[in-house]
Amino acid sequence: MQKLDILALGGDGIGPEVLEAGLAVAETVAGRNDLQLNVQHDLLHGAAWDQHGTFLHDETLARAKSADAVLVGAVGGPQWDDIRVDGGPEMQDGLMRLRHALDSFAGLRPARFWAPLAERTPFRPGVAEDADIMVLREMCGGVMFAQPRGQTLRDGVRYGYDTAAYDDREVSRIMRAGFELARQRSGRIVSADKANVMESYKLWRQVADEVAGEFPDMALTHMYADNCAYQMARDPAAFDVIVGCNLIGDFLSDLAAVVSGSLGMLPSACLCDVPVVGARIKGIYEPVHGSAPDIAGQGIANPFGMILSVAMMFRYTVGRPDLQSQIEQAVERVLSAGIGTPDIGGTHATQDVADAVIRELAP
Repeated sequence: MQKLDILALGGDGIGPEVLEAGLAVAETVAGRNDLQLNVQHDLLHGAAWDQHGTFLHDETLARAKSADAVLVGAVGGPQWDDIRVDGGPEMQDGLMRLRHALDSFAGLRPARFWAPLAERTPFRPGVAEDADIMVLREMCGGVMFAQPRGQTLRDGVRYGYDTAAYDDREVSRIMRAGFELARQRSGRIVSADKANVMESYKLWRQVADEVAGEFPDMALTHMYADNCAYQMARDPAAFDVIVGCNLIGDFLSDLAAVVSGSLGMLPSACLCDVPVVGARIKGIYEPVHGSAPDIAGQGIANPFGMILSVAMMFRYTVGRPDLQSQIEQAVERVLSAGIGTPDIGGTHATQDVADAVIRELAP
């Protein structure tokens, strides 16, 4: 029996609610496929701050480093936004510190068209039906982490500054991950940058071309990020794998959610290595949506993003893409049956949705 050690971090807001739903699906799938899940629970970000006075306790980080996979519900809330602690930018956010400490650099953020949610998208018929986009976001570098950064006064005027910076090693590994993903899909990859105006992106484009030489069977296209966003909105089905830096990838992955009908439908995986076929990779799995404190505790949070993140865990950490497919097919059948939470036009509770997916997974 294959064993999988999981660290479950509910986080804040609706995070614990969707995490519970995701774990229930994970346990169901594991129990029917000779897998044993060893799940430990702990605190992250605001919940950790309230308990320990730190956004990520050192003991929690140690547990994350020893686990095979980390499941995260969601983090953040206005009551913690203005807290500043000693250390770099990663110390100001529990999830950022977790990603940085695990070096989970490859952020896979897929967005696909779900036929039952077609009316929840802004697209006219025939535009988005074939859309299946994988945004690959670099997670551990770029403007989110680079120094110097800060705020100061210049001649009595407040001045804020951040540094956009990458080295060639950071770019080469995320581009290599992008090519490996493209190889498992349609063989098409877009690199989104701002090489027309910024030196870090000039390097990004140069290194992307160098890595492309290792993948002669792949088709690489360069796009300026603003044009890429426009073309995605215009013709989402024309895209497959899109690779972007920490900032650009963040923007584009949220934009890609439009084809899915709700941000609540988007899963993600932050992998600690290049996702070559057959590899079993440590990763952090989480829905893309935020903590939604306005609906926390009401039992109406959309669990599909968390459930689909669990599906990604089975693919990339367990090495079972067949189990990912089973979960995705179950989600589609549940949606087709009209079962969903209010954000996608439904009337069902979080637990009702999870229960429906579990029923669909029954043999």
